[in-house]
Amino acid sequence: MASEANSRLISSFLDYLRIEKGLAPLSISAYTTDICQFSEFLEKRKRPLLTARRIEVRDFLQQLFSHQVDGRSVGRKLSALRHLYRYLLLDRKIDHDPTLNIESPKQWKVLPKALARDEMETTLAAPSARRNGGGERNSEYSAALASRDQAMLEVFYAGALRVSEIVNAKLEDLKLEVGYMLVRGKGDKERVVPLGKAAQEALTLYLAQFRPALAVGKRSVASASGVAFSKTSPLLFIARGGRKLTRQRIWQMVRAASAGSGRVASPHMLRHSCATHMVENGADLRTVQTILGHADISTTQVYTHLALDRLKTVYKKHHPRAKAKAR
Repeated sequence: MASEANSRLISSFLDYLRIEKGLAPLSISAYTTDICQFSEFLEKRKRPLLTARRIEVRDFLQQLFSHQVDGRSVGRKLSALRHLYRYLLLDRKIDHDPTLNIESPKQWKVLPKALARDEMETTLAAPSARRNGGGERNSEYSAALASRDQAMLEVFYAGALRVSEIVNAKLEDLKLEVGYMLVRGKGDKERVVPLGKAAQEALTLYLAQFRPALAVGKRSVASASGVAFSKTSPLLFIARGGRKLTRQRIWQMVRAASAGSGRVASPHMLRHSCATHMVENGADLRTVQTILGHADISTTQVYTHLALDRLKTVYKKHHPRAKAKAR
């Protein structure tokens, strides 16, 4: 519910739209909804409409995006606020327009979704739990699938890979002995990504013991490092018979693995989780940019917002002076 001061101001603006601008009732109703929504947002921050700042307008729009409001609706709400503050400026009720120079919502970068660290751990452990569960028919093949899936999840998270990059990863791109792999990304751009200990161990197990089982019916030979692989498939991750994995199959695998965490994750969420957790742990943006393969660091900077949100949440929870004193 809007305060009395905000209610009077909104009523005055709506009269202006109705009488001077001659807007139709449906348009008036849309303006009313949008401005009252912003007024309620401000009142939670104990700030009236007349003293709203640019940061509050941006935070309001960002909140809409985080609640999955589509860009067109957000743009309409920003337009309503622009009209309100132009009216107040012309009426000399304010001396600064807080909507000035706020870019169109379609130019905004929606904050990427990432798994929390405990959710990520649960997701990474899911294939291993499945492999050790037993009781499945064709246990050798089931164990091979579980090992492959775990290796894929570890690589997704270790190197922030995209689905297409996992699908097309080749055996020759993997440099396990030095802990990295070559990734061919968008536009055939190549980048080198590091592989942590967990990813290296999962890959070593998959290649040495389980990949040959997935290449049933194909002649296997030994690589220079002594690891057996299907001669007919140059791909790192394969389906049964050495066939190429589909993007849909990988999406299904990630969804199934993440189910135990209480979240339905996508492969891209694993990429975002890698970047988010690195920034949260103090990684510099240039390093994260290199791992992600972003051409422009402004694309990578979106992860700083996620890290700051996490910082504020932890601060409010643990700092003894973060909350207002009881009166």
